[in-house]
Amino acid sequence: MQLSEQEIIRREKLGKLRELGINPYPADLYPVDHTSKKVKQHFEEDKKVVLAGRLMSRRIQGKASFAELQDSEGRIQLYFNRDEICQGEDKTLYNEVYKKLLDIGDIIGIEGTLFKTQVGEMTVMVKNFTVLNKSLRPLPLPKVDSEGKVFDEFNDPELRYRQRYVDLIVNPHVKETFLKRTKITTSMREFFNTRGYIEVETPILQSIPGGATARPFITHHNALNIPLYLRIANELYLKRLIVGGFDGVYEFAKDFRNEGMDKTHNPEFTVMELYVSYKDYNWMMDMTEELLEKVATDANGSAIAKVGENEINFKAPYPRVPILQAIKDHTGFDVAGMNEEELREVCTKLDIPVDETMGIGKLIDEIFGERCEHNYIQPTFITDYPKEMSPLTKEHRSNPALTERFELMVNGKELANAYSELNDPIDQRERFEEQLKLSEKGDDEAMFIDQDFLRALEYGMPPTSGIGIGIDRLVMLLTNNSSIQEVLFFPQMRPEKKVEVTLSEDEKLVFDILKKENKMPLNDLKEQSELSNKKWDKTIKGLTKHKVVKVTKTDDGLFCEVV
Repeated sequence: MQLSEQEIIRREKLGKLRELGINPYPADLYPVDHTSKKVKQHFEEDKKVVLAGRLMSRRIQGKASFAELQDSEGRIQLYFNRDEICQGEDKTLYNEVYKKLLDIGDIIGIEGTLFKTQVGEMTVMVKNFTVLNKSLRPLPLPKVDSEGKVFDEFNDPELRYRQRYVDLIVNPHVKETFLKRTKITTSMREFFNTRGYIEVETPILQSIPGGATARPFITHHNALNIPLYLRIANELYLKRLIVGGFDGVYEFAKDFRNEGMDKTHNPEFTVMELYVSYKDYNWMMDMTEELLEKVATDANGSAIAKVGENEINFKAPYPRVPILQAIKDHTGFDVAGMNEEELREVCTKLDIPVDETMGIGKLIDEIFGERCEHNYIQPTFITDYPKEMSPLTKEHRSNPALTERFELMVNGKELANAYSELNDPIDQRERFEEQLKLSEKGDDEAMFIDQDFLRALEYGMPPTSGIGIGIDRLVMLLTNNSSIQEVLFFPQMRPEKKVEVTLSEDEKLVFDILKKENKMPLNDLKEQSELSNKKWDKTIKGLTKHKVVKVTKTDDGLFCEVV
């Protein structure tokens, strides 16, 4: 492992702490009784407090020092005074441990009393401190110059998403996004629980990936010697529970779809699905309006959310627009009753790419997605989808070519999908068989036939309405984030690439000398290179920065070796 100069220094400090008899990674419970937020909310002069957190800044002035401690709820100022901490003759704890062996990023415990500085800042007078964790890597902290300009911010998305732990430490606003995410899911649970709906769990590994049209991830169960799929939806299992006698069930589920990634798609995502018996999609639209108005207000204190340049108003009611009417409004084409060939001609005229695997449902879906969806900024229910698009949905009561389905569009994207659930087992079997034909045609997103689900329907499922709401997209809307990666702690990333290193002529010279020995004393390497002191310093710093060589300190002196 190649270490930077700072990492080497921190490891040396780690060793010195141990030499002083200090365990830099103690196992003991540390008796924290306050947080930075609690101190500020309930401040009392001279009150004794015990806090713990990360050392984020300090200004050492001889035998006194001001510092900042960051815990889970914010920051608090600390005041270190050598004579308060070391009241006897031995000043090691302040002079050596605090001043020389601690670094920004170290986790410490603090015992002290509260006071206010002359400028009124609430501060902890440190009476004692304990090293709880020695940080071996320096934090990428931003710097502010005398003119107030900020430099070296940790804002590169690639690094932030890969090292979310660092992102959370140095960018406090990121943590606020995830705290708001918890508020959102808590609000939804409160809404459902007060209505008597039951939160349940259903299988993630499934023998048949059902409940949606999507490409699944496939794995293999060794003991059973069968293929298994990561679920693409939890719908069919939740409806089995409605068959079993539950009146209302919901689940916050991780679903997985083997598809592309972009600002609104991650292969692993969170969805909330709810199913309530003796209801239909009209009732579900009313319920959804009520739910989202409450959630938005709980999260932001208002039903209006700022999303980019738009203000989204979640206050009920929302417009309701049939999908075929939406297509006619935005394209000028009336596609109602068109066959597959006619729909392909419409797609050609609209410059929408299609392929031979697409049936009527996929073609209509493409037209709406490409030419209509982006127009619906305010919450809008798009309703009454053609039967070919909705294999799990009940036939529309007034038009057998349509189904009782809606999708909720917000800010130009689908947020929710809901049905009057199909509970006719014969009709459901026929719909599954139509999906099988699409699969044979080459559509790798077509549904499987789930024989056990059909068997459950044959025992009888009451009239039911169900909905799926994309939690990640809802959080994006209510936290004003345009990328799904911003609302996932650990979004899926491409493997890290090893960066090819281009060496200067001097670096090549030194590296070639070192390669012959692999490891050699640093002074010997310098002598053999015959470089001036200035060139040598620049060269060895460059090689260690590129992480092609490392310098280590031993009892016999400094050595350089190939990484």
